[in-house]
Amino acid sequence: MKVICVDHIGIAVKNIDQSAKFYTDLLGLKLTGTEEVTEQKVRTAFIPAGESEIELLESLSPDGPIGKFIEKNGEGIQHIALRVDDIEAALEELKNKGVKLIDEKPRYGAGGAKIAFIHPKATGGVLLELCQRDPE
Repeated sequence: MKVICVDHIGIAVKNIDQSAKFYTDLLGLKLTGTEEVTEQKVRTAFIPAGESEIELLESLSPDGPIGKFIEKNGEGIQHIALRVDDIEAALEELKNKGVKLIDEKPRYGAGGAKIAFIHPKATGGVLLELCQRDPE
């Protein structure tokens, strides 16, 4: 498994439009657009920051993962995503090492990425996402 970089940091927010203003108006970063990922009951917005991105996550439903996260923890960092070169091989390697996974197979993520989550119990309490983006 090759980890390429920190791809993005996911931040759970109640309202993307309001939250994005801090990053765009005050920090001068550019929002690259929003996307709804209905399978995960979430609306996302990516804000590039150097070689990584900030992903704002707004729940489309109170019973979605982001809605539940905000209800329990309030707004804030929800996950850290590492970009890998081959997500299927990475998941197989971690599984063979006995790492507790949330996803044993990749699923669709925002921007067409393949994503999978590692259980926080395996990472010392951090929800870690693996993602693979096809070359553009």
